[in-house]
Amino acid sequence: MKIESIAGGGAAGEAASPIGVAKLSKMQFDGADLTPLWRELVGKYIHEPDNAAALLDLAVLEQLFGDRDAGCARQADALKLRRIYRSSFADVAPSLRLLAFAVPGDIGANTPLEFLLEGSDVELHTLYVVPGEPLHEAVPDHDLAFVAIGEADDHRVALDTVERLTAAWPRPVLNRPDRIPMLSRERLHAVLASAPGLLIPATARLDRGHLVRLTRGDVELRELMPDAGFPLILRPVGSHAGHGLQKIDDVTALARYLADQPEPAFYVARFVDYRSADGLFRKYRVVFIDGRPYACHLAITDQWMIYYLNANMKESAAKRAEEERFMTRFDLDFARRHGAALAAISERVGLDYFGIDCAEAADGRLLLFEADIAMIVHAMDDPAIFPYKRPQMHKVFDAFRAMLRERRGKARP
Repeated sequence: MKIESIAGGGAAGEAASPIGVAKLSKMQFDGADLTPLWRELVGKYIHEPDNAAALLDLAVLEQLFGDRDAGCARQADALKLRRIYRSSFADVAPSLRLLAFAVPGDIGANTPLEFLLEGSDVELHTLYVVPGEPLHEAVPDHDLAFVAIGEADDHRVALDTVERLTAAWPRPVLNRPDRIPMLSRERLHAVLASAPGLLIPATARLDRGHLVRLTRGDVELRELMPDAGFPLILRPVGSHAGHGLQKIDDVTALARYLADQPEPAFYVARFVDYRSADGLFRKYRVVFIDGRPYACHLAITDQWMIYYLNANMKESAAKRAEEERFMTRFDLDFARRHGAALAAISERVGLDYFGIDCAEAADGRLLLFEADIAMIVHAMDDPAIFPYKRPQMHKVFDAFRAMLRERRGKARP
């Protein structure tokens, strides 16, 4: 990618401004039928084949409908037309202009900045980095830039491209691209294993051949992972949202798992039973903004594999009351109890913005599942059922926007 100049640059012609993932997700979350909008966008694209914004919205809708491949195909078509897209969140002149470096992919590929900025007077321009493809559009003028590309094997070339591109960028750049790869499951353990008060099981990346040999008795588990033992947690490399994630109790279960999962490589870690005294599992989501942790949600269920949606928080007043306490007393309780671990995570990861999913181990340590810059945090929940969520999430959003304002105009360290 070659950009001759960015200072004062503006996109030629009218900016492409899609509806965006935050608004479309909220519509679906609220139960709206998005099929009529899908038809409208298809018609718009048919009559306006150069309408990249309509194509990008179609890409989001296809994914919300559950067809990831179709969504990514629509996005690829949009990016052939335009690589820079504008999002404005208020009908006022922007007080701050943010440029985001993004990578082509599904909804979970990049930091969901629209959720963090919705309702603000920030103007966001998203530049999709396609390695090897020159950018023919002028990069719009902006106050600072943000690397939104999440950690993944197939994002490494894009991150390397952005690292080279921003080495002498004339505006402040948040989330250094060279630090994002350390969030990978196999590298994060090396970064954080010695952190005080933290438990992070080592994760190995094993190819199918090694695992097949393990099922046949040709190799022992300790030869592949010296510190591991059954039960294990397996997931395919590159998977997201729990796809292919399973707890494996023995080699027989491993053989069955491999028969069902065709992928060539897997992340493998020992399973840590993190049930609380009441027999329930609790998973906490925390984001770090400019070094400070903020509560985003707590999911409670009787299943070890927790997602907020399968925790049935909406149906349980007791669970919601506990989540409310977690949020409203976070600084005095959870963040204080795990202060040393949270401080070490923030310092060693060294990113301006990222999130973690974690739990509390039986011995009191903070159990870290994963860290990423692309975790979705939102305020979409019904305030009549979750009255405590919107104030907490706006605290998160306000902190993120305050960081942007504070960093504007500062030289990159």
